[in-house]
Amino acid sequence: MDTLSQPQRSRLMSRVRSKNTKPELMLRNALWKRGHRYRLGKMLPGKPDVSFGRGRVAIFVDGCFWHGCPEHGSIPKTNTTFWISKIARNMERDRHVNFLLENMGWHVIRVWEHEIEHSLTSVVTLIETTLTHRREIHT
Repeated sequence: MDTLSQPQRSRLMSRVRSKNTKPELMLRNALWKRGHRYRLGKMLPGKPDVSFGRGRVAIFVDGCFWHGCPEHGSIPKTNTTFWISKIARNMERDRHVNFLLENMGWHVIRVWEHEIEHSLTSVVTLIETTLTHRREIHT
């Protein structure tokens, strides 16, 4: 049973950040330090957390809870039906955004927040490799 009342839980959940999260900032900092200049994809479908116009690479940092991470995603024990439906809709929206971007010629990279927290170097290397490959194609 939830220890918070419904209004308390609602207020708490409304304060969860949807942008500029700690993992996003960690990734952006690491990319900036490596000399990569990026944009925040505000004008693209799904509003990627990081985008590189040259090479057309869009990067999303997906939260384990909100996007249904197979390793760390969990469903709350209260209001279970709502949360299962909510996370399923988020995952479907992610697939749709990927489809839209790919049809526009963009390459989409999705990384889990735990990947950034535990292996940031590997994530940056993946992005750098993708950028190098994509820039060769689009030059």
